[in-house]
This record gives sequence, structure tokens and C-alpha cells, in this order.
Amino acid sequence: MQDLRWDEVRSFFDPDLMGALPDVFVPAASAEDWQQGATASPLPLAKDALARPVGAELAELRAWPVPGMLAIFRLTSAEEIDFDIDLRELQGQAGVDTLCGFLAEIGRELRKPVLMTPEGGSQAHPVLGFDPALDRVVLMAAPPAGG
Repeated sequence: MQDLRWDEVRSFFDPDLMGALPDVFVPAASAEDWQQGATASPLPLAKDALARPVGAELAELRAWPVPGMLAIFRLTSAEEIDFDIDLRELQGQAGVDTLCGFLAEIGRELRKPVLMTPEGGSQAHPVLGFDPALDRVVLMAAPPAGG
């Protein structure tokens, strides 16, 4: 069963309305939430990457969790997982399904909501997100007029 249908969310996938890189976040996170998996890698531990001195350059991790889908994680704080996704890569029902699957995978692993706002939008007003109580991605706002 699909979480969302393209005809319902088309405007939330429009880079002209949402910005090309809408903001996605997991509130109330921890360094442990950032550090998923036990496979050794050349990347620093999340707790080390998040503990940068004041004024240091922001750490950024670009990942392609599935072919054709860019997620840009910004290691700003341990208390919140922040990343952008590129809407230009997520068009049509296949794009909606890919995004819903990715948000659901993160939300299920962390047992927390994963929320999306327009690029630069207020975190108080997400437009869609994974709801752990419902175990699926849901609309959290009405699509913009004309969308």
C-alpha cells in the first residue's frame, strides 16, 4: 500500500513551490540516533563530528541512499538530525514512493517522526512526514492553492 499518492502531493514535490532542497528533520534526536549501524567506515563517529569547536566549518555528508536520490545531511547538533533531499530527482509516483520509503526507514529505525518542510520553512509547520504511531508517511498540511 502506498503512503501517499502523486496526485495528492504533486505540489509538495514542485521545486518552484517547495525549493529544490526541502528540509527534512528528526526532532529530539541524540548522537546515538546519528550513529546507526556497526560497520566500520572511514567517517568519524557521529559524536566526534558533532563536537566541533565554535566557528568551525559545518560538517556535511552527501549520501545516495538509493540510486538517483541525494540526501545532504548537515551535522549541526546531536539533538536534531537535519538533511535536505533534492526534489528534482523525486518526480512522479516513483519519486513519492522512494521518499516515503526513505523517511519510513529512518523513522522506524529511530522510532521517531521524520518531518519535511519547504526549503527554509518553519519546523513548526511540516508538510508531510513519517508518523511512528501510524507507521507510515502522512500529509501534515493541505497542498498549496493551485498545486
